[in-house]
Amino acid sequence: MSKHVAVLMGGWSAEREVSLRSGKACAKALRDEGFRVTELDVDLDIAQRLAELKPDVAFNALHGKVGEDGTIQGVLEVLGIPYTHSGVLASALAMNKQQAKIVMAAAGIPVAEGRVVTRQEAAKAHVMNPPYVLKPVCEGSSFGVVIVNAGDPPPSHLGAPDWAYGDAMLAERFVPGRELTCAVMGDKPLEIIEIRAADGGWYDYNAKYTKGGSIHILPADLKGNIYQHVQQLALRAHEALGCRGVSRADFRFDDRPDGSGEVIVLEVNTQPGMTETSLVPELAAYAGLSFGGLVRWMVEEASCDR
Repeated sequence: MSKHVAVLMGGWSAEREVSLRSGKACAKALRDEGFRVTELDVDLDIAQRLAELKPDVAFNALHGKVGEDGTIQGVLEVLGIPYTHSGVLASALAMNKQQAKIVMAAAGIPVAEGRVVTRQEAAKAHVMNPPYVLKPVCEGSSFGVVIVNAGDPPPSHLGAPDWAYGDAMLAERFVPGRELTCAVMGDKPLEIIEIRAADGGWYDYNAKYTKGGSIHILPADLKGNIYQHVQQLALRAHEALGCRGVSRADFRFDDRPDGSGEVIVLEVNTQPGMTETSLVPELAAYAGLSFGGLVRWMVEEASCDR
């Protein structure tokens, strides 16, 4: 009898719509691979629903808070349901950008200098010398990210009462150069993609999730030693945070003629997007693994105590 897979999607984070797209795509691919699939739009009663459903595996297609921060992983551990992607500790660490940087820096992985400030502080005065980047400490998909360039005033909109991305912001030195990403699958780094926003701007939410919003160069055009260095850093970050299954690390590489030449790890995603425009399925396909083959591998690799 084929395994019964519960695909967890949706939820109530800022990334709900992206998660629904990931979940629908994964559910279809899993059915095509012969699995029995139940799609679950995650709500506050998810523990009860899973306890009643008793699936063989939970495929975690959630993004953002609850799904990516160790919370749902803890529920699945308590229920004893094997699940995909990283476990409680790695998920919680990677979701908190500041804590992840502390762990990665301790492992000798290069990260940008920065500090945590409140959004109210950042709205009133520059918290670093521009240019710098402000990011919500615990959000993904570029929600709430602000780039403050030289000559810009402090971003006063961060003080708005309807701000939806939390009060804690990570202020980080802006690292110019090329945007790179590299996935790790199991214990092996895949190839590297260079990402360019189609409009020449930065890789924001629209560039990530709109068809044609970004240009992907695969494999990235890098010198051999840089290419291998980025792959090694992706694997080291995956291991330092304790990730399992598939993760994806994002980088900046300052290769400008007068640049520093540095490669900086920006963050590690423990629940990379699985939509039609997502990077991990593209990297897997380049390695010869179909979308169906990728989700099958995730299900077969699922476990508790991750």
